[in-house]
Amino acid sequence: MSTRVTSTDEERPLESRADLAEYLATGSKPETSWRLGTEHEKFAYKRADLMPPSYDEPGGIRDILAGLTEFGWEPILEGGHVIALGKGNASVSLEPGGQLELSGAPLEAVHDTLDELQSHLAECRAVGEKLGVGFLGHGFTPNRRRDEMPVMPKGRYGIMMNHMPKVGSLGLDMMFRTCTVQVNLDFASEADMVKKFRVGLALQPVATALFANSPFTEGKPNGFLSFRSHIWTDTDPARTGMLPFVFEDGFGFERYADYMLDVPMYFVFRNGKYINAAGQSFRDFLAGRLPALPGERPTLADWKDHLSTAFPEVRLKTFLEMRGADCGPAKRIVALPAFWVGLLYDATALDAAWDLVKDWTIEDHDQLRRDVPRMGLKTPFRGGTLQEIAKQAVAIADTGLKARNRLNASGQTEQIHLAELHDIAKSGITPAERLLTAYHGPWHGDITRIFAEESY
Repeated sequence: MSTRVTSTDEERPLESRADLAEYLATGSKPETSWRLGTEHEKFAYKRADLMPPSYDEPGGIRDILAGLTEFGWEPILEGGHVIALGKGNASVSLEPGGQLELSGAPLEAVHDTLDELQSHLAECRAVGEKLGVGFLGHGFTPNRRRDEMPVMPKGRYGIMMNHMPKVGSLGLDMMFRTCTVQVNLDFASEADMVKKFRVGLALQPVATALFANSPFTEGKPNGFLSFRSHIWTDTDPARTGMLPFVFEDGFGFERYADYMLDVPMYFVFRNGKYINAAGQSFRDFLAGRLPALPGERPTLADWKDHLSTAFPEVRLKTFLEMRGADCGPAKRIVALPAFWVGLLYDATALDAAWDLVKDWTIEDHDQLRRDVPRMGLKTPFRGGTLQEIAKQAVAIADTGLKARNRLNASGQTEQIHLAELHDIAKSGITPAERLLTAYHGPWHGDITRIFAEESY
């Protein structure tokens, strides 16, 4: 989730609905300026007992953040607490339960993402060695109850904790017990955004299956392959889901702005503090009638904040966020941008991906969103299984990366980062199913083995 850092130009007031759509449109840029930004979350745990550390305890989250400042990260404070770090265009921030998130810088190639990730994880390991802390790459905390998770000192999280149980039964699990990886991608124009949004949304369940990595809850199998993905189906229906209007004629920046106007607010940030506006309307805010701030109108910073409080499977800001994947080992973190860059950043590949999904119905999208968290690549679909679609999607991504021809120092294209996805799609066996086989086999039901398997 976003960490609030405001620049002066963001304090200008917004006058109309057109201003909201205009901000989204400012993301349009020529292909030569397209970048990719990868974000991933991970669980910190104390090596002595595998428990999540609290913020204040010795060796806890505060000390982890302090340790990372030795590598050039600058602290970002809220209420006197360090709640994030910044360095260049990248940041490290805290999720509600102490999950550590790297929001990577906008980079030119997937190879650069690998370099960034390796550097960050090396820093985390160095700090962890000093503090007795490890970091787990997994979609859902495999061994801890919700009430065992710590709470981070960020104002927006207190508001969300109060609101979540009113709108769904699993929202607090989303906040405290999940970790994801996502990639943020650019678009050239409104038409390009629409096509990428539609392809990304249609194929998001494929990514969910390929990256499914959350089959355990409190030490036992939970009946899902991506329990993290399932959690979003009962978090808050007003701000989650597959957004069927994206596939309707006339979809564009204005239609997405209208959607966001109907997403209930969480808060307004003023004078260093979060003001509770949970359930209130941004439409009323735009008209100067927000109960939480009577007579005030929103600024651009308020709109940016509000855009960050919707959680559909693909989210639009001034870029597109692909949000459907569980976190996992480092090679799969890099595989996610490889998958989506290959599909969306080459015109021929994007056309092929659109041909793959263009005749899918809203019922098809809903069925995949419902069934994939439990069945993964074995999900029945249009007379076959999702595995067949996944193989085609990975193959299209491969051709897109080949066409991009971005080479690393060894002369290899970005295709090398798809190797595991080819493997998963060909076998039809998700990462979660491999973990379940180990759990029922050599692990003999010992969930603690996952920390050796999936720690960084």
